[in-house]
Amino acid sequence: MAGTSVSVGENHGVHPNNGSSQLIRVILADTQAIFRAGLRKIFALEDDIRVVGQAETLPQTQSAITKFSADILIFESALAPNPVEAITELLRQAPHLKVVVVTPNSDEQLTLDLFRRGAHGILTREVEPELLVDCLRKVAAGEPWLESQAVQWVMEAYRGHNLRPSGARPKVQLTPKETLIVSCVTQGMKNKEIAVRVGTTEQVVKNYLRKVYDKLGVADRLELALYCLSHHVVDGVKPPPAPSTAALDDGNAPNTAAAAVAGAGASGSGSNTASADLPDTLLPPKSL
Repeated sequence: MAGTSVSVGENHGVHPNNGSSQLIRVILADTQAIFRAGLRKIFALEDDIRVVGQAETLPQTQSAITKFSADILIFESALAPNPVEAITELLRQAPHLKVVVVTPNSDEQLTLDLFRRGAHGILTREVEPELLVDCLRKVAAGEPWLESQAVQWVMEAYRGHNLRPSGARPKVQLTPKETLIVSCVTQGMKNKEIAVRVGTTEQVVKNYLRKVYDKLGVADRLELALYCLSHHVVDGVKPPPAPSTAALDDGNAPNTAAAAVAGAGASGSGSNTASADLPDTLLPPKSL
């Protein structure tokens, strides 16, 4: 393998960002130059994605994430003998960075380990260009991305918590306010709508969610929703009704893990069967 240095992407054909969407800055870390070149050509056709750096070894990747200002790192799992530990270290170096891991094939244990360690997206090398672009946009917006099979693995892993001895994980007691906010999350509400529902600010909602994440040992909304499904955290708890005068720009179409994985259990509708589906934002288009 050629020992090329960390470099800045050339961005051939990148159109100027017109301000209509947030520019997504990407670092490509992959052992194969032809794969990196292919990704650059794909992203060059998108107005909102720009390659700012690339690397072909783990040390180069570590250098790149400190040298270049980027939003997402596309990281080939083969770059490290232990990709799970590598992701942990990379996120320690750059906590703001979102990592999308490219694996050679679907691997259940690797997928679960990467997801638990903080990978924001996991996909295989055979991913279609359109799906990869969609993945980057979802991850940049703060949403996790998993392929269909990986979604099932994650669901099964979290349901498996119910089979563990009760002493395996200490029972955590949420405060009434925390429980109320979590119930809103499990109904698919975004922070803006939750703030209106509970009569507070978005920042306060974020602060509460961070405390809940720490208490429950989860990393994001998806893990929170899966935990609630497995442990019946908010069964029977109904979010407060929306104020009739509230005008929410983005509250009309809930789009988090909540509505799908825990909706039935938290809605109080009388059904004792929770949906096993995850939100569309985590899945490839239904045509696939």
